[in-house]
Amino acid sequence: MLELKDFMPVNYLKKERFTGSYNGMRFCMEKAEHEGSDTMLAVVVWPEPYGYDATSEEQKTRIEYTFDADGIAKGVDWLNEQYASQAERWKKASLR
Repeated sequence: MLELKDFMPVNYLKKERFTGSYNGMRFCMEKAEHEGSDTMLAVVVWPEPYGYDATSEEQKTRIEYTFDADGIAKGVDWLNEQYASQAERWKKASLR
């Protein structure tokens, strides 16, 4: 299970994308700026083995939260939900 303490704070995410993986599931958190609206935190998951840029958009699942500590905590919860709800997908990806 992913834990909040293992993720980067807002100040890091202001400048850099944070990526990681967990048993076949890759993920990232990054700042998402949309014209005319608040800055958001984008959280994305996709199967191994490829990185974010080498994976097609069809294989990615994404959601956005507020760009603050609460948004990061909700993002970590969502990542854990994605891992549990798509366990077979991640297991197949890790066997490649």
